[in-house]
Amino acid sequence: MLKSQLQSVAQPPLLFTSNSSTFATGGPSLLPKRVLPPPATTDLHRKALSTRRSLVVSNSLFSNITQTITKTDVVKAVVKVQPSIKGLLNSLKLSGRLDDLNDFLGQSIYVELVSAELDTATGTEKKKVTGYLQRDLLVNLNDLKDNVMTYEGELKLYKGFGEIGAILVNNQHHREMFIKTVVLSVNGDKVTFTCNSWVHANSDSKEQRVFFADKPGYLPSQTPSGLKNLRTKELEILRGDGTGERKDYERIYDYDVYNDLGNPDQKEDLARPVLGGKEHPYPRRCRTGRSHTKSDPLSESRTASNIYVPRDEAFTEVKFIDFSLDTVKSVIPAVFPGLKSLLTSKFSSYAEINRLYNDDPTKDTDFVDRILNIVKSINIEPFFFDQPELIRRDKHRWDTDEEFARQTLAGLNPYSIQLVTEFPLTSKLDSNTYGPPESAITKEILEQGMKGTMTVEEALNNKKLFMLDFHDLLLPYVHKVRQLSGTTLYGSRTVFFLTNDGTLSPLAIELTRPASSTESQWKGVFTPSEDENSTDAFLWKLAKAHVTAHDSGVHELISHWLRTHGCVEPYIIATNRQLSVLHPVNKLLKRHFRYTMAINALARGSLINAGGIIESNFSPGKYCIELSSVYYDQFWRFDTEALPADLIRRGMAVEDPTAKHGIKLTVEDYPFANDGLLIWSAIEQWVTEYVGHFYPTIEQVLTDHELQSWWTDIKTQGHADKKDESWWPTLDSPDNLVSVLTTIIWVTSCHHAAVNFGQYAYGGYFPNRPSIARTKMPTEEGMDAAALEKLKEKPESAFMECYPSPLQAVEVIAVLAVLSHHNVDEQYLGEAGDPGWETEKEIEAAARRFSERLEEIGAIVDGRNVDVKRKNRTGDGVVPYELLKPKSEPGITGMGVPNSISI
Repeated sequence: MLKSQLQSVAQPPLLFTSNSSTFATGGPSLLPKRVLPPPATTDLHRKALSTRRSLVVSNSLFSNITQTITKTDVVKAVVKVQPSIKGLLNSLKLSGRLDDLNDFLGQSIYVELVSAELDTATGTEKKKVTGYLQRDLLVNLNDLKDNVMTYEGELKLYKGFGEIGAILVNNQHHREMFIKTVVLSVNGDKVTFTCNSWVHANSDSKEQRVFFADKPGYLPSQTPSGLKNLRTKELEILRGDGTGERKDYERIYDYDVYNDLGNPDQKEDLARPVLGGKEHPYPRRCRTGRSHTKSDPLSESRTASNIYVPRDEAFTEVKFIDFSLDTVKSVIPAVFPGLKSLLTSKFSSYAEINRLYNDDPTKDTDFVDRILNIVKSINIEPFFFDQPELIRRDKHRWDTDEEFARQTLAGLNPYSIQLVTEFPLTSKLDSNTYGPPESAITKEILEQGMKGTMTVEEALNNKKLFMLDFHDLLLPYVHKVRQLSGTTLYGSRTVFFLTNDGTLSPLAIELTRPASSTESQWKGVFTPSEDENSTDAFLWKLAKAHVTAHDSGVHELISHWLRTHGCVEPYIIATNRQLSVLHPVNKLLKRHFRYTMAINALARGSLINAGGIIESNFSPGKYCIELSSVYYDQFWRFDTEALPADLIRRGMAVEDPTAKHGIKLTVEDYPFANDGLLIWSAIEQWVTEYVGHFYPTIEQVLTDHELQSWWTDIKTQGHADKKDESWWPTLDSPDNLVSVLTTIIWVTSCHHAAVNFGQYAYGGYFPNRPSIARTKMPTEEGMDAAALEKLKEKPESAFMECYPSPLQAVEVIAVLAVLSHHNVDEQYLGEAGDPGWETEKEIEAAARRFSERLEEIGAIVDGRNVDVKRKNRTGDGVVPYELLKPKSEPGITGMGVPNSISI
């Protein structure tokens, strides 16, 4: 009657097998022929081969049976177990052979059936029905097709047992097994337990696993009496006791600070501050319990090869293999032996950059030839990156001011553009520390850029001025970053004008160096030039490179990592700690958390760690993740993570009850917002119907102790550094619950998709979005006059020095290719609903309507992308905006909204 534990976890990889004698995750023998059991030569063998252990099930468990059991019923139990590659290798060990013997003797899986109700006479639990399930050793063509193995048995249910509420499972093998389903059948009727979960070996832990039949869910107060203790105990197991180092097979969810990014024991320069706490506020991660470093008692050791995640949160082997192959394929240029030593200097030209891509790999340049010579010398086929969509459509459009501005609305980071509401622009930082707060962008500069069409005051009143404002966020780190080698930094502002055709036009860029003990404050303002070969034009292009590098960093560190990956992990932990798998909110959210903890652990291992890919290739260097902590402290709040609230906060929309989505956009042709609001409304409608089904009254929300504990856990444990903020919503009504759940689902699906799956299209050609700007502006106060002369005489060479080095470029391109890739087992928004919903017509119908609406939205997006009036998503060389088109094929497609942060 209850849904299985962690049922939304994806299945392990499809592995071609035969029905061999090797157990489950121990792996099959891969024999493409019928495998028969050995002859029954002893009484023990005869008994083992003839016995069909039984399961016993109440008739009331099945939807088509309403009568009460008056006699003993025989119920057949069938368990489907999926093999794994790891199990195949382990089957060669002695333990694997012992497990084969268990299969042969029919003692592999031990089960106990639990009645849903207590004994009315005694008020205690009814006696459990127990027995073993036996491996079916004969080849089953359907099992071969589905890549599963079958364990089955029959038990007799005694009179008065009542409705079955749960099944307890013991894996008697020496290896874990992945149970897909348990199906109980009697008299032609069936009930299914959709498990999709790893069950640890009995040798690892004697703790039984509990699974519940597929049902829509129960609020705590609705839990059948016989299941209340199991519901409570399971949550206690998942919470753990907060001690000890976690083991791979465990399913414990607990919180910890980010104290594992540094590696001070390896090198002093790899020490990093703890993120999480008063000094560096941050969301919490999953606790691993690893020992602390010798050099720093506050930092966790990085000696373990794998970072713990609860077992069912880990990648399936299908995901891991596909991800690994993409990784290997993409990073060949970065990790190939001997290549790094050749990739330390700058590119010589744009032509050399273009040779990284497979447009025409036969052209001859020194840089690529050196690579080819190494590759050819050991007979490995030369590798080139696929052309990103941006340059595939038009090799030169990226360099235009029109495209620079368009991407703020329809590119990779649509979360930074904001309305200018005050002028003059003024910093909020301490002027005694950083210098005068007034911007150097004057009224005259802006009006000259607007070509006299209106005054600044008129532009403000008509909501015509917009801005990328990275000034106050970056300025405190400028001098710190400048002490690092190979990088530099400014605080920056970029102002845009909204033209009559609905597009933005850049007016000015301001780059600021703050005051220090040795230097005065410097501010430089740069504007577009009509003479593309003038020094002003070259300076403008360099200034744009700095701004796009700033935007790249803010995008990757904040819009992407912090606001999706980092801030969502506490939601996942709290859901598993406080909401039973029986809880309807758990069932709603589970598919939106798939793979997130696993990808976050990988990121801590090699992406955001000290000396990792982010620090090595983005402008802030060793301060990258610390910078995201600054943003979290100053700007992050749960209530403005909702799309409408985010748009309003940035001045990109205003509340309007008469508008379609309750808000009116400031920029009508804002592709991210246009498409996003369609999906936001669809999610909100689906969640409203879902919540309304389970919580028809305010009282049910207020008295749901699991729900209230879940929300408290998120606020006070997962986001502990924000626990006292007044903006947290209160879960005191169904409407507020709808708002909270819609926001979480939006962030895990649409927000992440919008900032992730276009990374290769826009960042794959790095001059469009350099991850780092390595040189200072030649006009900066104190710079050698020769720098400006070099820009005048050899502008292309100056750009190459500013852009990432070849090694940096190749590493970033490789990583962006991996991150932009949809896996073959991707689950998209509107897919992979809870199996229990099928038993409730109202929920099933609502889920179907949601899925159908998403299909309609996909068609609407297609129509918008051919509407010539929408100039921010159509036109010659323009990449159409498809990042929020709900569905996609596998690969790098620049579209598709998965349910979860799966990459």
